[in-house]
Amino acid sequence: MSPDLTWFKSSFSTNGGECVEVSASLPGAVPVRDSKDPQGPALVFPASAWRAFVAGVQAGEFGTV
Repeated sequence: MSPDLTWFKSSFSTNGGECVEVSASLPGAVPVRDSKDPQGPALVFPASAWRAFVAGVQAGEFGTV
């Protein structure tokens, strides 16, 4: 993954480091990585798929943890 990406995690990530980071630096794609392993691999999703996932989370389609 390119070192030039800017990564961020949710402002709701206050659970002791169990979170993911995403980047909006790639046009049309959203890389996602484990915040505890920033040098590790990243999954890359089409931006439309990521938007659908986020909308589903916001709508409660995946229940609560």
